[in-house]
Amino acid sequence: MKPVTGIAIIFFIILSFPLRAGDEFCGMQNHAFQANESVTFRVYYTLAGVYIAAGEATFTSSLEVLGGRPVYHVTGEGKTYSFYDNFFRVRDKYESFIDTTNLQPLKFIRQVNEGSFKKYENISFNKTAHTAITNSGVFKTPDCIQDVLSSMYYARNIDFNSMKPGDKIPFSMFLDNQVYNLYIRYIGKEVVKTKYGKFHAIKFKPLLIKGTIFEGGEKMTVWVSDDANHIPLRVESPISVGSVKVDMMDFKNRRSPLSSLISLR
Repeated sequence: MKPVTGIAIIFFIILSFPLRAGDEFCGMQNHAFQANESVTFRVYYTLAGVYIAAGEATFTSSLEVLGGRPVYHVTGEGKTYSFYDNFFRVRDKYESFIDTTNLQPLKFIRQVNEGSFKKYENISFNKTAHTAITNSGVFKTPDCIQDVLSSMYYARNIDFNSMKPGDKIPFSMFLDNQVYNLYIRYIGKEVVKTKYGKFHAIKFKPLLIKGTIFEGGEKMTVWVSDDANHIPLRVESPISVGSVKVDMMDFKNRRSPLSSLISLR
């Protein structure tokens, strides 16, 4: 097993929150985040009930111009701590350039450096032609396609109050030259206690992509803040050996008050 490959999987694949299908959701307006926001998470692995901090991931956003269009340039970087580098070193970087007018991705860059495995991916999305142009060719995509990073920022703007427990929300994501049709099952609202503090939270179970350490199905649980920011707070999932837990540890330059926070740790 690759013990920390989950950093990339959790933050850049599994945390693709619910995106409703349909043209009416291709023009979402942003009210959840702003430029210069920064969110940091810590990844813990557990064996026999003992949690060990293995690494962290940080997401940042800035306002730029791409092809004459104003875009949010969002970046996610995941790395293992020095102790874990001795076993399996991870230095991953993901970037998405998102149209500020409708939160649709225009460009996506992925640089993976995990142990001996390295991969570079550069994708340009043509929303008019419904295509994704990659290092390997041109691929057809459906309306409202998202990449693994833009989807998180897009979905933070969805009104979760309109959902009922058990609702299944489908979405489409482009990764590794193919379209994945996935869904999130909305569970409800509850209070969650994390390493950062105690929060009022919204709870989901995403359909996982079967991979090296995760089985397919609804075995992962995700909590996001029940406020206008919709910040990911915690992720928990069993893996092939032990389990993984991810907690939000730092949050700077939020757009709205963190009203979901009940108390600090």
